[in-house]
Order: sequence, then structure tokens, then C-alpha cells
Amino acid sequence: MPNRWRPDFTKEEKENVLQFLLQHSKDGVLQRGTPKEAAAVLGVSVRSVRQIWTTASQQLKNGEVVHFQNRRKGVQHFDKMKPNEDNIRALHVKDRGTIRRMASKLGISKSLVGEWIKDKQLRAHTSAVKPLLTEENKLARLKFSLSQLNSAANIDGKFTFKGMHNVVHIDEKWFYMSNVSERYYLLPHEEDPYRTCKSKRFIQKIMFLCAVTRPIFNETGEMIFDGKIGIFPFTEVVPAQRNSKNRVRGTVMTKPIQSITKSIIKDCIINKVIPAIKEKWPEGASKVILIQQDNAKSHLKSDDPELIEAGNSDGFNISLMSQPPNSPDTNINDLGFFRAIQSLNDEKSAYNVDQLVEHVKNAFEELSADTINNVFLTLQCCLGEIMKEKGGNNYKIPHINKAKLQRNGLLPDNIQVEESIIKECLDYLMQKELEAGSSYDLRPLKSTFGYES
Repeated sequence: MPNRWRPDFTKEEKENVLQFLLQHSKDGVLQRGTPKEAAAVLGVSVRSVRQIWTTASQQLKNGEVVHFQNRRKGVQHFDKMKPNEDNIRALHVKDRGTIRRMASKLGISKSLVGEWIKDKQLRAHTSAVKPLLTEENKLARLKFSLSQLNSAANIDGKFTFKGMHNVVHIDEKWFYMSNVSERYYLLPHEEDPYRTCKSKRFIQKIMFLCAVTRPIFNETGEMIFDGKIGIFPFTEVVPAQRNSKNRVRGTVMTKPIQSITKSIIKDCIINKVIPAIKEKWPEGASKVILIQQDNAKSHLKSDDPELIEAGNSDGFNISLMSQPPNSPDTNINDLGFFRAIQSLNDEKSAYNVDQLVEHVKNAFEELSADTINNVFLTLQCCLGEIMKEKGGNNYKIPHINKAKLQRNGLLPDNIQVEESIIKECLDYLMQKELEAGSSYDLRPLKSTFGYES
């Protein structure tokens, strides 16, 4: 039981204590032992009970109405120095990189800057470098975003993005055996972990190719297909060339392929990705499938004869398409899926290539279908922002609180876009078409959205 006056004693708690005391009093006199009984029942200190009764009984004797107020927490300094917005704006962003540097440039203390951040008068921001886009890149991004919309508007006059259930996103990523810097939380006298390597510049790494599509759920929310096609390491099994303290010559060992060429990518797509799609593709789903890749030089062309032959067999029609140049925000792997895998992989320690491959594959399998579906919704939000920016990438990734919407059963299947935004984009493309001497063929887009010039 508390044994001191609580500074955060609320008005409601004080009123409850007073009502209890009045019920156990007679002619303004408390019964013997009432303060201790009230303290035990209401979970407050005896001192708090007596102080409330002393204040309230005096007001009642004088015929006054008892009013309680919530007590202020701590001390509020009304004379605290406010940030001068003009002086702060005059500072270069480089001079606002740390609290120490900013305080020095403004001629104030570091603690004052810290107080401004705590009071939300300043906000922290992490600036990330984004790809430099040419005018051609922006137009390609804008056309790509428009092409992902359904041609017919809904009853609200809004256009909805396609379900994207027949698009398989593929991309590559390096996974490292260990990070150069890692954070741990230790006991005060616990020994610091000791990690070593011969060179921080040459930490062993493996490249993986990840293939994933949008999950499929039925009307009751039950998962039919998790969308995970597979994650494929670029490794090779070779015999050891010489004896060492770890193995004898000729021992079979797994080694990462460091130079990823077009022939290696081609072999992975034709002999691993496409067979995995055919094996895992759900029954009843459309077998017209697009594999979306970025524009790396080592990637295949969509008209590769061997690719066409492998994709147009067993009743499937699998083709290859490239996303807009310099647009990682149009591929779900770069947009958030790789980050989720990396987060799970960092929870485990790998000491050789085989363990790292196993950990990455386990992290891939541990990710839920809801996570993949949420990234696809984020992709659709980003496509909507690209349209607002006329193909640019100077936007913040929208957050629609998907977890809360899902708990309440309000998570949308696809994101909607206002018709006015689409009309603005088409007008913008029309203008660019005229400036470029009609080099852009907008007839497909015009007919899709019923646009009349």
C-alpha cells in the first residue's frame, strides 16, 4: 500500500475517497479506523486520506461545495526559451545533423535542444538518397502506375488498382555473414561480446534471388496461397583444392558465387524460378503470369527464346517484364520484403555458408502471408503517390495503419485513386506528348480510361 502523498492523484480518485469517508462518518466525525480502512480499500496512503478529509471537512463546515483539481506533474517552466524558427531555418541542414553541432551554431546549450526535441518543437528526420530520375524515367514511372489501374471506375467514381495476383516480383540481394556493427543489451557487469574478422571490407556474403507474388485469401479470410515462390542462393558445391586445419583436400564444400553474370541469372530463372511457379501456383488461378524484374544489365530480355519456351509449357503462359528504370519503389522486394527477411535473419548467427543459406531460407518461410499482402498494399499506395508527383519520387511512403484496419476487418483489398488525379496525369502526359512531337503513344491509356482530348 502506498505510504506517501501521490503527486499524480487524480480528481476522480479524490472524489472516491471523499465519498467513502462521508459514508463512514457521523455528524462530520469519522469513525475510528476509517482512514486506514479507506487506504486499504482504495489503494492510497493514509496520509492522502487524512489530507483529503481535512480539506473537504473544513469546506463542508463553511457551507462550501467541495471541488477537487488534478495536480500538475512536475514543474512547468513558463519562461523556458522557445526555438527561434528564423534562426533555425537559416542553418544549413548539415549544421543540424547532431544536437551538439546545432547547439553550437545557435549558441545555446545541448540540453535546451534536447528539451525542444522532447517537447516536439523539433523533430528528427533521417534523409535517404533516392535515385536520380530523368524526364524519361518520370514518364515511364507515370505510365507504369496508370497501367496498374483497372479500366472501370467503381460506384464512388474512383479507380482501383488491379489485384496483382498474377505478377511475380523477383530481385537479388546480398546477405552478409555478419554485420560490422551490432547492438546488444547487456547486464552492468557482463562481459562485452568479442567478434573478429580478418577484414571488415571482405565479410563473406551470398547473393539470393527472391521470387514472391501476392497471397490469395478466400471470402472468410482463410489463406489459399501464401505467395512465396522461393528464395534461391547463388552458390556452388566444389571440392576443397588443398588441405587445411578445417578440412582435407577433396572435401565437398559450398561456396558463394561472387560474380553474377547473365548466364547465371538465366539459369536460375529458367531452371528454378519458373519450375517453382508451376509447382506452387494455386489451382483455378490464371496461368497467364508476368515476372517483373529490374533493369540490371545481367537480366534477361523478354524475347529470350529459351525463356519463352520454358514459360509457354505445361499450360502456362509466363512472360518477363521490366519495371521502370531507377524505380525500386515499384518492386515489393526492395519496398519492404527484403527488409523483413533481413530483420528475421539478423536474429540468428551464421558461422559458415551452409548456415547462412539455411537461416535466410528459414526467415523467408517464417514471414506471414499478411506481411506480403501488406507490402503489396504499400506498393499500390506508392504508385498513387507517383501519380501525384507526376512520376517523381519525392514523396513519403504512405502509412494507412494496416494492422489496425485488419484487426477491425476494414483492410481494403486494393487501394483506390481519385478520378481527378488520373485526369491530371493524362493531361500532363498529353502536354509532354505535344512537346516531344507525338513520340509518346498515349492511345492505349486514353482508351483505357475513356479520355477524350
